[in-house]
Amino acid sequence: MSHYQGPLLTRPLAEALLAARNDGAQTCMSSFDLGRSSGEARLHADAWEWRNARYPWPEKLRDRTIYYWDGDAFEPVSRYSGALIKLVPTEWGAPTFEIDGIKMLPTAKTSPVEDARRKVALVQPQGKQVLDTCGGLGYFAACCLEAGAARIRSFEKNADVLWLRTLNPWSPDPDASGGRLQLAHGDVSEAIAGIASASVDALLHDPPRFGIAGELYSQVFYDQLARVLRKGGRMFHYTGSPNTLTSGRDVPREVARRLEKAGLKAELALDGVFAIRR
Repeated sequence: MSHYQGPLLTRPLAEALLAARNDGAQTCMSSFDLGRSSGEARLHADAWEWRNARYPWPEKLRDRTIYYWDGDAFEPVSRYSGALIKLVPTEWGAPTFEIDGIKMLPTAKTSPVEDARRKVALVQPQGKQVLDTCGGLGYFAACCLEAGAARIRSFEKNADVLWLRTLNPWSPDPDASGGRLQLAHGDVSEAIAGIASASVDALLHDPPRFGIAGELYSQVFYDQLARVLRKGGRMFHYTGSPNTLTSGRDVPREVARRLEKAGLKAELALDGVFAIRR
């Protein structure tokens, strides 16, 4: 699917455009791609223009919602097919996404892209073959491309998340990567059996929480990760920091023990586990 090239609106942006029009301005400089760039909109009584296209003034927009132009109207970047999946704006520009109201990326203290950049740095991707197990919005892959990875093989199970990526200007476009990013719609817990042993130099594993995707925390799956990772290969596994008092579990330490059993040397790092293949 090709990436969307039209404007993205949030409630604050729409209000700023309307305020400029009401103040008599004929133009307004702002960002229409969630902070990736800035551009000029021309303001008219009944419409506004951007990049030589004309758009009607939107109806009242909701907070914490991003809107795209579907050809007829501005619609929320969200889908429902068993669960509500929604792209959500942040103060950092780069959005996060939610599944049934559960935020899938940390954004409280930093940009989700900067958060991904710190984690990617642990696996030192420059010149390497990287496996990105649960692609999400693609921020791990984007940071690997930025850091000079030779190739990133990325999997994403949820078709609606892949759709979000086509509307998110911060998500990397595989078609624009020169073949370095290979994104597949698939379940990595099944697809990993087809990946050759010791063919991966670096590995990034950012699964949904344990209660949703327990198979991605299993010893069987970790044994497969160890199999495809070459000796000396580096891995970061995001776990988050679940409350051990309420959950009764210490997920990061459980993960570290299973990775050790699979043949990796593991230690807690950032909000997850860093490991090296023995």
